[in-house]
Amino acid sequence: MTLKVGLTYNLRREVKASEGLPEDFYIEFDEESTVNAIASALRRGGCRVTKIEADERAYYRLRRLKPDIVFNIAEGLRGESRESHVPVILEMLGIPYTGSGPATLAICLDKALTHVVLSAHGIPSPKFQVFRRADEELNGNLDFPLIVKPLAEGSSKGIRSSSLVRDENSLRRQVSWVIKTYNQPAIVEEFMPGREFTVGLIGNEEPVVLPIVEIELDKLPSQASPIYSYEAKWIWDTPEKPLEIFRCPASIPKNLEDEIKEIAIKTFRVLNCRDLCRIDMRLDRDGIPRVLEVNPLPGLIPDPKSHSCLPEAARAAGFTYDELICTILWQALKRYGLQHLFKGRNLVKIP
Repeated sequence: MTLKVGLTYNLRREVKASEGLPEDFYIEFDEESTVNAIASALRRGGCRVTKIEADERAYYRLRRLKPDIVFNIAEGLRGESRESHVPVILEMLGIPYTGSGPATLAICLDKALTHVVLSAHGIPSPKFQVFRRADEELNGNLDFPLIVKPLAEGSSKGIRSSSLVRDENSLRRQVSWVIKTYNQPAIVEEFMPGREFTVGLIGNEEPVVLPIVEIELDKLPSQASPIYSYEAKWIWDTPEKPLEIFRCPASIPKNLEDEIKEIAIKTFRVLNCRDLCRIDMRLDRDGIPRVLEVNPLPGLIPDPKSHSCLPEAARAAGFTYDELICTILWQALKRYGLQHLFKGRNLVKIP
C-alpha cells in the first residue's frame, strides 16, 4: 500500500496596488519551489503526494481526496487564528496531519498570549503591553528602548528597522503605523540587548533539539537597528547577495547552550507543540535567554542561500533536505500509530 499524502500550503504572490495591502502581506506564504521540494522529498520516501492549496476550496478537495495524512505548511488566508484553519478542517474530517493542533497554532500566533502562557509556567519572556490605540498610556514597568510589532504576524511582518524605538514620539508613531497598516493591535515589548538565537526541535514526547542557530546582528548594515527585521530577513539578505548572518552551531559556552535547550524543550511541551517547532530567544541585559516567539509552522525553504532557520539547523545536524521532510512526516505518523504505512524509513533521521 502506498501512503497517500496531501500537501497543504499557501502560495506566495505579489501584492497588487488595487488590494490596498501592506507590501509584506503574503511574505509568510511559500514559494512554489518550496512546495515542490517538499512534494519531491515525500515522493522519494515512497509516498503518493497531492498538492492542495489552502484556499476556500481546500475543504472540498480534502473531503474528496481523504488522504492517509496531510503534510501541512499552510499559514491560513486571513484572521487572527488563520494558522489553525487547515488543522481544524482536518480534525473535522478525521484526517491525520503533521504539526501542532489548532489551539497551539492560535496561541503561538498571538505574541501576547504566548508570553502570558510561558510566564505562567516560569519560562522567561519579555515584559510587554498590547496597544489597541496609539494614545494609550505606557505601562510604568516598561523602559526604553522598546520594540513594536504587530500582535499576530510571523516572518518578521511589520517589524522594520524603525520598530526599535527609544522615545515616546517614536513609540506613538510606530504603534500608530502598525495598527493602521495591519489592522490589528500592536505589541510593545522590552528590548533584549543581548545575542539572538533560534532553536529548532523535532519530535514529540522527547523532542530533539537541533544545533542552535545564532543570528549575528552585527553583520547587518551599519545603519540598521540590531533586530532581525523584515529588511534583514527579506531585503538585505537574499539568495543572490546573502548576508553571512547565521552561525550554526552557535559559538556559545556549554552552560548557556544547556540553558537554551532546556528552555526550548520546556516551551515546546508547555505549548503542546508537535513534530516540529522553532523558538526564537534573545539574551536580556543579565544574559538570561528569554523567549521572543514560538513558531510551530517554521519555514522549510530548501535553498541554503535563503537562510531558512530550521533547514539550516537540520543541515548542521547532518540531515539532507529529504531526511528532514521525511523525519517530520515520520514523527506525525508515529503519533497516530501509522508508521507502518511509511516505506521511506531509510530517510528517517530521528526514529
